[in-house]
Amino acid sequence: MSDPVVKTRPKTDTKTKPQRPPLWKVILLNDDFTPREFVVQVLKAVFRMNESQAYRVMMTAHQKGACVIAVYTRDVAETKAKEATELGRANGYPLYFTTEKE
Repeated sequence: MSDPVVKTRPKTDTKTKPQRPPLWKVILLNDDFTPREFVVQVLKAVFRMNESQAYRVMMTAHQKGACVIAVYTRDVAETKAKEATELGRANGYPLYFTTEKE
């Protein structure tokens, strides 16, 4: 019995998917001076979290020293980290958010 011959056409039409931009993590670093309530307010204002989400994130950073808040494109991540850090500075707190490539 002979094997059937399968004809294949050479692929001439290659579609390239646009590559997604690399993502960056926004990280809250714990400090011993910024009041917990203030951190929760900043998380709600800048990162649009509800009260319970913001509280959980704040407690994770408090217990572990740092917590990833969200992941964005680089520009958005840096803008949000800067805005949140500046809110702390404007109120006299050493609150600090940083970014890191995912």
